[in-house]
Amino acid sequence: MVKVVSGIPEKNKLKYRYMKLIIPMAGIGKRMRPHTLTVPKPLLPVAGKPMVQHLVEDICKMTGEKIDEIGFVIGNFGKEVEQNLIKVAEKTGAKGKIFYQKEALGTAHAVLCAAEMLKGKVIVAFSDTLFRGEVKIDATNDGVIWVQKVEDPRPFGVVKMDKQNIITDFVEKPQEFVSDLAIIGIYFFKDGEYLHKEMQYLIDNNIKEKGEYQITNALENMKKKGTKFTVAQVSEWLDCGSKENMLFTNKRILETKADRKTTAKCENSVIIQPCYIDESVTLKNSVVGPYVSIGANCKIENSVLTDTIIQDSTVVLNANISASMIGSFVKYEGGQDVLSIGDYNQVKN
Repeated sequence: MVKVVSGIPEKNKLKYRYMKLIIPMAGIGKRMRPHTLTVPKPLLPVAGKPMVQHLVEDICKMTGEKIDEIGFVIGNFGKEVEQNLIKVAEKTGAKGKIFYQKEALGTAHAVLCAAEMLKGKVIVAFSDTLFRGEVKIDATNDGVIWVQKVEDPRPFGVVKMDKQNIITDFVEKPQEFVSDLAIIGIYFFKDGEYLHKEMQYLIDNNIKEKGEYQITNALENMKKKGTKFTVAQVSEWLDCGSKENMLFTNKRILETKADRKTTAKCENSVIIQPCYIDESVTLKNSVVGPYVSIGANCKIENSVLTDTIIQDSTVVLNANISASMIGSFVKYEGGQDVLSIGDYNQVKN
């Protein structure tokens, strides 16, 4: 008889000695259009890197253990996007895998699309969640749920805890106050096979919450059966669900992570830090910053930019721009404006 410990056969424990990371990111990002018409939201740049790369790097720092595989659950984003995601994983020393979610059927369904990775220790991190805070995983816990205190918990799923910081209740979007600890979308599970079983139970028995299969229902079932979930509280939760939130996240990351040096070509120009400016950028007769991110091969001339994200291969001439997002291969000329311009556009005022 094979001995089973926490759902994992003893003979397979060495096989699953490393952590897995699953990142569901199949959403189409309607609130971020026009920028998500050509690029999925998690690959939009924030402070010089795609959002999902910030997420992966921050999680790898906090595990204390090696993550050997990263699975990305995506929609039909195309081969170039898939290759870019594989590169994100490889930069951390992990193997990248691509899985597909063809229908938006909820968070539990999304994680189950990467079912082959639900073995041993698993982290699940939803892709539009960035965070700040010195958080370390205690892998001896059955599970850890990332939370942050919020002023208005009504739009969120929240948790209640006992005096030992063990979660006693998961409550989805409470209209009356029960807790101000909102679930931010990052979870650790010591036993991925057990999580797999409980999420599959939802599918097999058509147990839905507001028409979808939700991971919180699986967590509630696990808790009732004796699984002890604790919390990891972050100091700041950075949402990237809208243009305004993206710009705020860009600002906060630049304030804490930015390399204040730049080798970009500057002619009669001033950079007000913090900024991210790719080394291939050309600045001429311009003032850039603070809180500006400019991607590769851009040209900025006779312009003033503040609080703005510009992607790659874009030209900005004779402009005064703030609180703006501009995509790749754009040419914008003239005017003082707050902009949201997608890829491959030409605008002249």
